[in-house]
This record gives sequence, structure tokens and C-alpha cells, in this order.
Amino acid sequence: MLMKSDADRQAVHGQWQVLAILSLAIVLSMTTWFSATAIINELKETWAIDGAAAAWLTNAVQIGFVVGALGSSLLNIPDIVPARWLMAISACLAAAANLALLIAPSGEVAIALRFVTGIALAGIYPPALKVISTWFLHGRGLALGIVIGALTLGSAFPHLLRAVTSDLNWKLVVAATSGMTLLGAVLMARFAVEGPHRYARATFDPRQIGRVLRNKPVMLANIGYFGHMWELYAMWGWFLAFAQAALVQHNVDTSYASMITFVVVASGVVGCVLGGVMADRIGRTATTALMMVVSGLCALLIGFAFDAPLWVFLTVAIIWGISVIGDSAQFSAIVTEIGESSSVGTALALQLGLGFALTVIAIRVVPEIAAAMGSWQWTFLVLVPGPFIGVIAMLMLRRMPDAIKIAHGRK
Repeated sequence: MLMKSDADRQAVHGQWQVLAILSLAIVLSMTTWFSATAIINELKETWAIDGAAAAWLTNAVQIGFVVGALGSSLLNIPDIVPARWLMAISACLAAAANLALLIAPSGEVAIALRFVTGIALAGIYPPALKVISTWFLHGRGLALGIVIGALTLGSAFPHLLRAVTSDLNWKLVVAATSGMTLLGAVLMARFAVEGPHRYARATFDPRQIGRVLRNKPVMLANIGYFGHMWELYAMWGWFLAFAQAALVQHNVDTSYASMITFVVVASGVVGCVLGGVMADRIGRTATTALMMVVSGLCALLIGFAFDAPLWVFLTVAIIWGISVIGDSAQFSAIVTEIGESSSVGTALALQLGLGFALTVIAIRVVPEIAAAMGSWQWTFLVLVPGPFIGVIAMLMLRRMPDAIKIAHGRK
């Protein structure tokens, strides 16, 4: 009996150790995602590009991620290639493409490099979700929430780096994020190993993606995710510009916008952990629906807060930052629970690929609306329908018989 207790303690210690180290690796590697967005003004001057071209420095990463995720899904790569090597090689590629910005001769080359960065990041994020799922049967919502929290912190970090190095050359941001990603690759190569609850090993079978698409509960989870994604990356990608415009309204130095953006995006870490705890206790569909109601209301209210007292603006923005990402991990957790065991990696990559495809449209639309209206104030209203469509999908999933498989019955 004592031996069993010791074994159980070792297993628990092992799963939390892997979660902690992989989360650190994800924080480090995901810094390349918004590295260019955080220094967008400097890059516009360096390559003499206009606002429309600059938007592609962000959008190219999204498109690259879509190509990488959908391509790997079609080829079943996440279910065939060992995760540690897929993640480590992808992180090295992301670091190299990001570092190459230092010698890019033009904006066009820089956009191509951001595209490659996105493809590489698609080899890190979906496999990480699968690996952590193999370590956690109970508490999976919290575990995946911590992984998404790591992604959130990594995405926010370039804004902090820019805020504290505003007087230094922008190349420091690029070099630092590339170095951090390489360190993340080393950690992945060493620690991204599957746990005791492994999924069945797959072989290449193009029909797997068809089975995923025909699985109605999985597709309802995907629709919820798509509504969430319509809002998330457009908010993350353009909040810096929104904050700068709001600070002008308040006669506050716009140099504070980078720090504000870091705080707002990084506050999502709280949301990810909170969402994970809630999902494991009250259910995943209930948690995702609640988070999307709150984030949708914030997208609606942030326009009213734009020229309200600064504390009101910051309060709404931080609540939005917490809720806009707080449900993200649970859509993936649902897929690992109701999808076919042998195609979990493929299903996750498909979910993420299609979701990020939507972000390309949202990121492109938001600045166009701002330009047409002559102000950023009401621009984020276009994001409101996404989370409310997501709420409907999750409530429909909650009523399906397969929902009993979610979180051991806590649907």
C-alpha cells in the first residue's frame, strides 16, 4: 500500500513538473508571435511601409499558423511525429525566422519571414496541448488553462520588453525574443514527453480529417472556439493602437500604451487559470459560455470607456483581457475528451487552424473600420457577434448526449 502511495505521489510530481517546464518553454517560444507587433512603429519607419502593409506583419503570422496547422492536420503530423522533436524543431525555425528580421532588406521580406514564423509556431502550440492532456485526466481543464496562460504571457511579453526598452534600438526586442525561443526549444527537446494516458498512435490516413468534420459534438466545440477566436487575436493585435488613441483623448503620453497593452494581455493569465478551475468544477460548456458573455460585453462597452475617466477605461480593458482568453483552453480540452482517441492531435490542429483562419479576417477588418470611421473608439463593436455565436454553440453542445464525456460528467 505504501509503495502504491509513493508511486502515486511520483506520478503527480511528474505531471506538474512537465506542466511547469513546458509552460516555461511555451512562454519563451511564443514571444516571437507579437515581437513585430510590439515594435510596429519602428518597423514602419525602417522599411518605409504604410499602415496597411504594417498590418500584414501581424496577419502574416496568423496566416502562417493556419497553413502550418491545417497542413499538419491533413498529414496527421501531430499524431505521427513525436511531440518533443516536432516542437523543438519548430521552435528553432521560429527563432531563426524572427532573428532574420534584423537583416530583412524590405517590408515584403519581413512579411514573408513573419509567415514562416507562423508556420513554425503551429508546430509548438497544438502538440503542447496534446502532450499535457496525456499527463492529466483529472484537472485537465486547469492544466490546459495553464498552458494557454503561458501562451498569453509569451504573447504579451514583447510589449513589456518594448515598454522597458523604449530608448533602446528595436533590434533588442527581436534579438531577445529569438534567444528566448531557442531556449524554449532546448526545454521542449528534453521535457516534451507524453504521460501515462497516451492516445493511440496514428498512421497517415487522410480520412481522419473527414471523421473529425463529421463529429457533431466536436464541431459544436469548434464553432464555440471560432466565435472566441473572432474576438481574441483582433483584440490582442490592435489593442496597442486602440490604447494609444485612447491616451490621446485623455492627454496622456502615448508611450504608456505599451505597458498598458502588456498589462491587459498578460491579465489573461489570471483568466486562463480561473477558467481552468471553473471548468473542472462547474463544467466546460458553462465556463466557456460565461467567459464569452463577459468578453462580448467588454467588447461592447470598451467603446463607451474610450473617453470615460481613465480608471474606467483600464478597468473594462483588464476585465476584457481576463475574459477574452479565459475560456480558450477549454475548447481544446473538450476535443480531447469527446474526439476519437487516434485522431486527437489532428482534431486539435484542425480546430486551431480553422480558428486562426478567422483571425486573419478579423485582424484585417478592424483597422479598415477604424480608418473608415476616422476613430478607433467604436471599432471593436465588430468583434461582438463572435463570442455570442460561441455561447449558442456551447449551450447546444451541453444538451447533447456526448456531453457526458466532458470533464468526467461536469459538462
